This record gives sequence, C-alpha cells and structure tokens, in this order.
Amino acid sequence: MTKTPAELELMAESGRLLASVFTWLDTLPLAGMSTLEINDRVEAFIVNQLGARPASKGQYGYGFVLNSSRNHVVCHGVPSADEILADGDIVNLDITLEKNGFIADSSKTYLIGAVTPAARRLVGATREALWKGIRAVRPGARLGDIGHAIERHAKQKGYSVVRDYCGHGIGREMHEPPQVLHFGKAGTGLTLREGMVFTIEPMLNQGVRSVRTEDDGWTVVTTDGKLSAQFEHTVAVTRDGVRVLTLRPDETGPAASRPGRSSTRRPVSPA
Repeated sequence: MTKTPAELELMAESGRLLASVFTWLDTLPLAGMSTLEINDRVEAFIVNQLGARPASKGQYGYGFVLNSSRNHVVCHGVPSADEILADGDIVNLDITLEKNGFIADSSKTYLIGAVTPAARRLVGATREALWKGIRAVRPGARLGDIGHAIERHAKQKGYSVVRDYCGHGIGREMHEPPQVLHFGKAGTGLTLREGMVFTIEPMLNQGVRSVRTEDDGWTVVTTDGKLSAQFEHTVAVTRDGVRVLTLRPDETGPAASRPGRSSTRRPVSPA
C-alpha cells in the first residue's frame, strides 16, 4: 500500500495534470451544455492537450471519461446528450487520469448559475468535510480518524454521510487497498504510513443517507430525492503530514499539502 519516492513523484505528475483539467473546466460556461458534451470536451483535453489517458473509460465496461452526478444523483452519473445543465443545478464531475502508468482521481461539485442558498450550503459543507478528512492524515494516524472528522463535520452542519461508497487506495490501479470510509470512530482502523496514497471523497446528502442504483446499473441517487454533493482528492501520506496530489491553484490546503513538501466493517464499494 506504500509507494516509493520515485513512484510518488510520478503520481504527483498525474495529479498535477488532473488538477489542470479542473482549472480548465472552471473557465467553461457549463450552463446550457449537455453532460455528454462536457465528457467529450474533457476527453479531448486530456488526450490532446495533456497527452494522458482518461482512466475511467473502458474500466468495468464504463464507456465515458467522467461521472456527471447532478442534483439528487450521489455518484456514478452517466453523461447524456439529453441532460442539459440549467440555472440552479449542482453537478459533481468526477474525473480520472493516467500518466506514466499511475492514476489520479478527483472530483468537484459545480454550482450552475443562481443556485439556492440551501444547495450552496450543502456544497460548501461537503467541501469543508473533505478538508476535515485531509487534515486528519499524517503518519501514525488511523483511518478511523479520517472518517470521524468527516462525519462529525457533516452532522454539525445537519447533513448525512453516504456509507455505501468509500475512498480507496490508488496507484497503478484505480482501486487498491485500503478502503477509506467517510464515517467511523477516531483511533480505530489501519495505521497510516509514509508513502500511502489514497482518495478521500465524501458524499453528503441533504436528507437521509440511503441511496439506490437506477436501472442503468451505474447511476446512484438519494432515496428521498434530495440533493447530494461530493468532493474528492488523491492524497499521499508524507513524513510530516499530507500532500494533496490533485490540489488545484484555487485551493488553500494544509501547508504540508503543497508540492515538494515532503477492524471489521461492513463492506462498501470504492467510488
């Protein structure tokens, strides 16, 4: 589950390239676009501009380069020419990228136009929950510390944490050990070691935490039809803390995340 320094630098390059995809997406007028158009534009950018491979396309039989999860869709939303982003929507774009044999994974929930205050609060709280989890990462900490920090923040803000999907180790494969739950008890679980790389990707719901999968076999939605939001980063455990490999220029993370700084549970699915 640990990577060598050389492998970490290759992963950091994949992460840097993936961060640039989101920086580029931030410049696009997403309102009025179909989620399939966004998918196709992202594919062209990754392949033609970055010389990289969209890691999700073809994996497990999935035919697209990203997941587009809009409003009450929790995760794994499938791009469609018929799904047009409109004023007031929120949409999570979950993108993976492989370069030099190593994969990075990240997602961001976008606010489309004039979003309601309730939706804006949910998205903000979800972003904060991600960073609560990231700040719990350091050598000697436990996986349960990450989940506890996320769940505590979500509950304080009045939201539920989806328990059916989790973060995961990542490297040459998309899904590697360990599973990173977004709920849990502090001081429990696997002890973190320098060189471990994994994703943290909490999904917060406005209502109940329960979800269901639609008939397409991919799209996961809230059972009560209320909104859901998600944010995700790929992180590495460093000697003195954490390095966020997919950190974007518009984000302010913990100092140790800047480039160059160096139990039995019920099963859940890697997201």
